[in-house]
Amino acid sequence: MTLASTLRSIIIVSLTFTANLCSTNALLSCNSSTQKEKTEAVTTQKIRLINLPAPTPLLKTETDRIKLACQQWYDTALAPKDFYGGIIVAKNGNIIFEKYNGTAHFRGTDFITDSTSMHIASVSKTFTAMAVLKLWQDAKLNIDDEFSNYFPQFNYPGVTVRSLLNHRSGLPNYTHYLTHIGWDITKPVTNIDVLNTLITHKASLINIAPPNTKFSYCNTNYGLLALLIEKVAGVPYSNYLNTTFFAPLQMKNTFVYNLADSLKVTPSFDWKGRLIPFNFLDAVYGDKNIYTTPKDLLLWDRLLNSNEVFIPQILNEAYKPYSNENSGIKNYGLGWRMNIYDTNKKIIFHNGWWHGSNAVFIRLLDEKATIIVIGNKFTKAIYHARVLANIFGSYYSVEEEEETENTKAGDSLANTKSSTPIFKKPAPSSKDALLMEKLRDKNGANNPKKY
Repeated sequence: MTLASTLRSIIIVSLTFTANLCSTNALLSCNSSTQKEKTEAVTTQKIRLINLPAPTPLLKTETDRIKLACQQWYDTALAPKDFYGGIIVAKNGNIIFEKYNGTAHFRGTDFITDSTSMHIASVSKTFTAMAVLKLWQDAKLNIDDEFSNYFPQFNYPGVTVRSLLNHRSGLPNYTHYLTHIGWDITKPVTNIDVLNTLITHKASLINIAPPNTKFSYCNTNYGLLALLIEKVAGVPYSNYLNTTFFAPLQMKNTFVYNLADSLKVTPSFDWKGRLIPFNFLDAVYGDKNIYTTPKDLLLWDRLLNSNEVFIPQILNEAYKPYSNENSGIKNYGLGWRMNIYDTNKKIIFHNGWWHGSNAVFIRLLDEKATIIVIGNKFTKAIYHARVLANIFGSYYSVEEEEETENTKAGDSLANTKSSTPIFKKPAPSSKDALLMEKLRDKNGANNPKKY
């Protein structure tokens, strides 16, 4: 199929979805303005801007060391994979390494810059989780309440807001079960549809577990949490995020996607550069559907490292490990993945993958370092950015498995009929080992236990 014919296909699909959406769900906006334009409009209102603490200056020797290591990694690991996207590595709020490559449209002329908004997929969960925690901090809800306290028709006893946040609800994943119950894939699924199908099809759903018995990464949880935000805040999910986070932080290139934006947002491509069209699952938000830039994500990181919005007790809850039934360093908090080492050091992070877009958002709290990569042409090399943590301390080893969102939930477009992971644990290579050794921090920190 030629690029032209593929583009015609996505236009037809997108227009069909938009038309269907207007007739089936009044909760989503179907006007011509994009979410980005709505975000910018909000900033003109009387919103208190958040004045983040100024970045702490770094010694030039440290800056030069970090920049050189990042450039070496980029040239060795990312550039050879025909990377399309942006990368930022920062410390103490200072951008040390920043680079953009490729075009928004494959082989196009619209070059990706620091203002090109790209889909961050499951990294969106960090915003959804922190929005819920903000409402908790403001005494608008209690995360230990059952979800049915807010949606009485929800017939899953024991499922609390906290269990949705930490993926211990036991609910099935909508990206899988909808096709099993015979959902018409020409009709876009909304968050309300996810809630209603859970209620009306409970007897026929499989893979339901008792709540709080095990960790099971599930996009359904965050689709429901977005509805909770709307019910408690009394405004659409996108509005709450705009007024609480995006506009006050002046994240001018960050917005929540809806189907009316389909022809305007940065598209995504598979690893061969083939355009991936939107599908019937693209209207659900909360688990995904935030578009942003590396620079805007750094503002988000700087907010979380400040005391401007969240009190320490809330952040401690967010970064507390909840999936402790399996041994090892990997765990999950409230909207955050984490690696916890024997040295009591933590990596707080989240990865994302949806269609051809994938992203990593890595935060080293002890070192106040941040690693952000977003791409719109799929390459698993983006996930290898985790080894850049070794610039700042002794963290990752070659033996650690590839951490990709599709091993947990799956991209519905590529994998609607099977939950079998596409990617397998990569075999360590001498090239990887050499690169990690070159990146490793020379500060004398003890190596953590390899796992």
